[in-house]
Amino acid sequence: MKLIVFLAFLLPCISLSQSAPLQLNEIMAGDDFIGHQPENIRWSAKGDVIYFDRYNTASKKTETYALDPKTNNTTIIPSEKVDQLVYHRENPFSISSFFAISGNSLISYDIKSNKRLVHISTSENKSELQHVKNPQVVYFRQGLNLFRFDKELAQIKVITNFVEGNEKAEKNKDYLQIQEENLFEAIKERNKNSPIQSNNVPKPIFLGDQLLYSISVSPNEDYILYNLSNKNTPNYTEYTEFITTEGYVKSRKARPKVGTVEPPVHRLFVHIPGTDSIKELDFSNLSGIRKRPEYQKEYGLTDRLEKDKSIIIHEPIFNFSGTKALLSVKSFDNKDRWLLIYDLASGELKEIEHQHDEAWIGGPGISNWNYSSGNIGWMKNSEMVYFQSEESGYSHLYFFDLKTGKREQLTDGNFEIHQAQLSKDGNIFYITANKSHPGNQSFYHFDWKTKKWKDIFVKDGYHEVILSPDEKSLAVRYSYKNKPWELYLSSNRAGSDLKQITISQTDKFKSYNWIEPDLITFKARDDKEVYARLYKPNKSKSNGAAIIFVHGAGYLQNAHNWWSGYHREYMFHNLLTEMGYTVLDIDYRASKGYGRDHRTAIYRHMGGTDLNDQIDGKNWLVKNVGVDPNKVGIYGGSYGGFITLMALLTAPEEFQCGGALRSVTDWAHYNHGYTSNILNTPEEDSIAYKRSSPIYFAEGLQKRLILFHGMVDDNVQYQDVIRLTQRFIELGKTDWDLVSYPVEAHGFTTTSAWTDEYRRLLQMFNNYLLNE
Repeated sequence: MKLIVFLAFLLPCISLSQSAPLQLNEIMAGDDFIGHQPENIRWSAKGDVIYFDRYNTASKKTETYALDPKTNNTTIIPSEKVDQLVYHRENPFSISSFFAISGNSLISYDIKSNKRLVHISTSENKSELQHVKNPQVVYFRQGLNLFRFDKELAQIKVITNFVEGNEKAEKNKDYLQIQEENLFEAIKERNKNSPIQSNNVPKPIFLGDQLLYSISVSPNEDYILYNLSNKNTPNYTEYTEFITTEGYVKSRKARPKVGTVEPPVHRLFVHIPGTDSIKELDFSNLSGIRKRPEYQKEYGLTDRLEKDKSIIIHEPIFNFSGTKALLSVKSFDNKDRWLLIYDLASGELKEIEHQHDEAWIGGPGISNWNYSSGNIGWMKNSEMVYFQSEESGYSHLYFFDLKTGKREQLTDGNFEIHQAQLSKDGNIFYITANKSHPGNQSFYHFDWKTKKWKDIFVKDGYHEVILSPDEKSLAVRYSYKNKPWELYLSSNRAGSDLKQITISQTDKFKSYNWIEPDLITFKARDDKEVYARLYKPNKSKSNGAAIIFVHGAGYLQNAHNWWSGYHREYMFHNLLTEMGYTVLDIDYRASKGYGRDHRTAIYRHMGGTDLNDQIDGKNWLVKNVGVDPNKVGIYGGSYGGFITLMALLTAPEEFQCGGALRSVTDWAHYNHGYTSNILNTPEEDSIAYKRSSPIYFAEGLQKRLILFHGMVDDNVQYQDVIRLTQRFIELGKTDWDLVSYPVEAHGFTTTSAWTDEYRRLLQMFNNYLLNE
């Protein structure tokens, strides 16, 4: 390993042709330097106030603000009153009132009178609030059970009596409970004050060794659907905290590793309240439920699966009349998605949609996570459902008409529907999509009957739109490439102007002329078009060197027209450009916003096409910008760190140096939800893991590498980088360093750590690309 001494005179103090120099420790302060922007925008229930949050650097806490849309006056809400605020919540059965859960209290809110009433306030947690046709009634879950509250009668009633364990154990439990109540006045008094009276408790439903996943009641209150799942004890990983308040090392639990999660066993039951009627729904006839994944042919497995795939059943969505339930089901391996209609009266279960992907189901409005149902729902007529699908290659809106059995694609084109919300009258969808350009998030009205689009906000950038309760006004969070997020107001109609409300940037941030990076495209080696952000220096300053930045993954996009979540990196790239570097930030394969084929191109081979895109981007710079092919470095964090490792270990001739921040080194040690979609599991697809994990290519290291990692990272754990360094040691590799940060997790929080990390990166680039 090389010992590098960082001298004070090497710290960057780079002039941007302005009065004050841009300094690394300032930009690494992040939003403390930029200015904290408004977030968590929401309307009051009546629509007369907009609330938003913003972090206050001075007080070191997040404060809630109230904005009057008529006067644009903004006031800070005292922290003790924030919990008492009532926000807009949709009640599909009433426009004048709704129920809500505030803390552990059940409240109701009358919109016209602006009256908030607290009905039940106990220490028990309440969840799964459900409005029904009767506007005076609401259902909620407390503990294992479902409760019905009647506002008019001021009456609470327990609807279900789910009991853990089996009947034999419960009988013993009942005896002890009865004994305690007979003996002790304190128990009698406690039960008397409980909102649940024992004489109202229905017949018990024993759960055995299963978990109650969800409980739902139909709007007409005639049926209850509940979902059971198997219990399992995850095999948690651990990480070590070395710097603690007590001075003793502590071990902390974190997520399980891929392939160690026990497959769920979901079961859905239909229960008629007040009766013994319980029916389990049968999902064994789902299309492709025993279809073996194609990749298993590589292991000599070609027959059908011996048993049904493990499935995840999401909470049912009832139509407005309460006669039918829309059910969303996903396979645990996330290669299948089914939509079904259950007729509550007849008991008929009908499959209306089967989506299958040999890679994995995902995309905007669909979700890469198999525990999410995605954007689905009922139209106002109770006989049509909408959903999103990638069948066309891009995520678009579809209908299914139950009366005609007809399936129809509503939107079409080489763009994606990122959000779609049905208007209250059911006539249009409010849509956010990248229709004008992959790098924009624009807002539209879409008339589903005529299929006509109406442009509302199509200016370059990102329009995050929050509709007022009456849908006449819009609160909009908007940002551009070099302009951070601010809050704006507008009317919900075409041609309306955005009126800026907040000014969040600091004077120091505003004093700089921040670059608007060019959005460019280049052809990859497979002739696919790849988008990227290009930061170009002035010709007079160009040093012929370039840096490739690799953004993180999950499902993310960074070559776009709005303010980047990588704001420190954006400012760092400004600094690099002023030093004469060219910077390219690529939306490599698997990035968000470009359709199904782009999304799944890394299936079974991370570090394949996604790495090729980095190399092809480098070659484009050489050919079109005049970059010296021998003066190119690469860096990135998380997945970007992983790609940096794959670049230096599998294509060592391409880059002169690399910085791998919080990088995955062996995918068999990462989490299940993300990794299993792309690489399946290590036990079932060892080939995919071996060709995708840097640790298997450690012998390929030839150029300069610095590894950066937080020691309390509970996501990509410190063990990852330690295992790779042991391989380097055993292989006799010398041109690498590991820089550890004792108090930092996956996302760094201290300015000093950010500054140290990027100072070392910058010095490496200067030393190995500029020969300084």
